[in-house]
Amino acid sequence: MTYLDEILKSRRDTRHFTEDQVPEAVLEKALQAGHWAPSVGLTDATKYYLIKSGEMKKAIKDLFLDYDKKAISLTDNEQQKQAYKDLKLEAIEEAPLGLVICYDRSVLNNFTIGTVGSNEAVKFSSVCAAQNIWLSLTEQGYSMGWVSILNYYQFKQLLGLPENMEPLGYFCVGKPATDYDNQPMLQQLNWKQKQEIPLVEEITILHENKVEKVFFDAKKETDAATFANTLQHKIDQKTKPTGSLGVLEVLAKQIGMVFQTLEPKIIKPNLVVFAADHGIANHGVSTYPQDVTRQMVSNFLIGGAAINVFCKQNKIQLAIVDAGVNYDFPMNTDLISAKIGKGTRSFLQGPAMSKTEVELCFMKGSEIVATIAKKGSNCIGFGEMGIGNTATASVLMSIVLELPIEDCVGKGTGVNDAQLIQKINILKKCIDNYDGLEDLDSKLAYFGGFEIMQMVGGMLKAKEENMLILVDGFICSVAFLIAFKKNPSITKNAIFCHSSAEQGHQKILDYLGVRSLLQLDLRLGEGTGCAIAFPIIESAVAFLNDMASFESAGVSGR
Repeated sequence: MTYLDEILKSRRDTRHFTEDQVPEAVLEKALQAGHWAPSVGLTDATKYYLIKSGEMKKAIKDLFLDYDKKAISLTDNEQQKQAYKDLKLEAIEEAPLGLVICYDRSVLNNFTIGTVGSNEAVKFSSVCAAQNIWLSLTEQGYSMGWVSILNYYQFKQLLGLPENMEPLGYFCVGKPATDYDNQPMLQQLNWKQKQEIPLVEEITILHENKVEKVFFDAKKETDAATFANTLQHKIDQKTKPTGSLGVLEVLAKQIGMVFQTLEPKIIKPNLVVFAADHGIANHGVSTYPQDVTRQMVSNFLIGGAAINVFCKQNKIQLAIVDAGVNYDFPMNTDLISAKIGKGTRSFLQGPAMSKTEVELCFMKGSEIVATIAKKGSNCIGFGEMGIGNTATASVLMSIVLELPIEDCVGKGTGVNDAQLIQKINILKKCIDNYDGLEDLDSKLAYFGGFEIMQMVGGMLKAKEENMLILVDGFICSVAFLIAFKKNPSITKNAIFCHSSAEQGHQKILDYLGVRSLLQLDLRLGEGTGCAIAFPIIESAVAFLNDMASFESAGVSGR
């Protein structure tokens, strides 16, 4: 065994340290080793921050403790929960030195060799640097412990890191107080045994990557004028002045026309939230870092988000779809996996997606809705989650409606005025850079988002299945706009649940010639507008089915 092998084998994720300080020479040598690590496109995107202040360490420890409670709650059983509590997972306050290793995603503002396939390549470079530092410290008789159980958004705020700087975590650095019996600590404590040899398998069969083009059936609709008159007569004969229930009467007629019955029923209502990440988010178009997409999907899965609350309140079945989040979720969750990729590429530098990926999105969205329809549902709402997707949606709106980008861009989840100007300038540059074909599908591929295109496929399938389609806010309305371009009759099935605070949203509703149910200045997404509006939709059905007529109540009409 060579000396290098000895170092590699003896490296430990250390949680127990002596009080010895880390000499400057040791730290300098370790950081130099990190600097020698591979760097995608020679970007030098890795940066290091040192933490020595006791006050800072305590604040970071508090962040850890807050998230550690969530980790405890996710354990599989009481025995595992107790075993987890017994583990020492950090030495934030005990270690003499704290190190924060970051990658600078602003390097993606310019073309970077090696990042076309994945924006994460910049992060991978910083992980390589972390490993080099670890090995150098080990060789010098010191060590490091990686603390990742943190809310990274709060962590960045606490450290005052610029928006473009993303931390890998907090690293505890010092002289190890134990060798853990020359084995990983988790193995020493019987949490899990590490395999003796690596997993290796040769792939000998080339699997064909086949994506079938999805054709949506835009059925010819028969002349329904006679039934419409009959339905309107039923509405007018209810014990009320004609038109006095306002929008509820319009809704009742629409729903009756969709289901072609005088006694419509909403059966097994569903709401599907499609989540994905966007390469354009790396260019400062959002106030939140991209990792919030992953965090919010996890929040959906444990029932802690607004959409969970409203769906539970109104007895709506909720499904969450990973359409392309930049994260690998555990397999044992209720997440529908439809991942096309770990986020789109940045359309500042080239196409966000390929045409094949767009077709795959349509197919995945269609399959998800088809499965829900087969279970007997006739009403489906659409929601979304994805940091940066208002930027993507704004560009798509601009392209489809041929409007200046300034008329389409809003503040999203809360950018300030200066950030809004920056957002507009970046998106204007993106559109100006486009030199592809002028057909719609080419532009959808260039500027699209995985969750938006899956919603398009889902909406078109819902129309094909003759379901009631509930449309949420700005991003969902952009998806609907694209679906409308492919099948204009889809508006007959659609209920637009609210007008959001995004300036482009009302422009889309005006273009479609439709009216939304609510004006609540919502800008959350998630499908929350659909869930909040659902009781109103149920009220329209209820009065149509259950309210007495003038004749049955013995009340004189006009």
